[in-house]
Amino acid sequence: MSVGKLTTCLWFDGQAEEAASFYTSIFKNSKVTGRHYYPEAGKEFHGREAGSLMTIEFELNDQKFVGLNGGPHFKFTGAISIMVNCKDQAEVDYYWDKLGDGGDKSKRQCGWLVDKFGLSLQIVPDDFHKMLNSTETEKRDRAYVAMLHMEKLDIAGLRKAFDGE
Repeated sequence: MSVGKLTTCLWFDGQAEEAASFYTSIFKNSKVTGRHYYPEAGKEFHGREAGSLMTIEFELNDQKFVGLNGGPHFKFTGAISIMVNCKDQAEVDYYWDKLGDGGDKSKRQCGWLVDKFGLSLQIVPDDFHKMLNSTETEKRDRAYVAMLHMEKLDIAGLRKAFDGE
């Protein structure tokens, strides 16, 4: 592991391998890069069966992740999310549909969704980032307000709001 490189660790209650398989099936240029198993040593602390999967390492578009089968002690919250930046509406639709499959539909708003593992993701078109970075306050604010009324972000709708249509 390189000094200064960041890896996101995601804590699961026995679903780390399923999650890694799910995410790597959705993102291109993705792969599982390693697995580590619980040893008999330290069982009084980890409480897991020796030989059961402890961690699974995977990459999604060159971003490193570790899925940890840590148990029921910690759950995901909306305070942490993974942002998926999309070049166009087709990508927004693809990631929204794939990542949202089986997720909590009641928690979808403003481009955010919660997947079937409880992880929050933001599916955001690059165009919206450009709108939010605009120096034209009125346009930026119209796009922002339009976003507040959306579940999945719609680039055409955001653009219309930005342009004042």
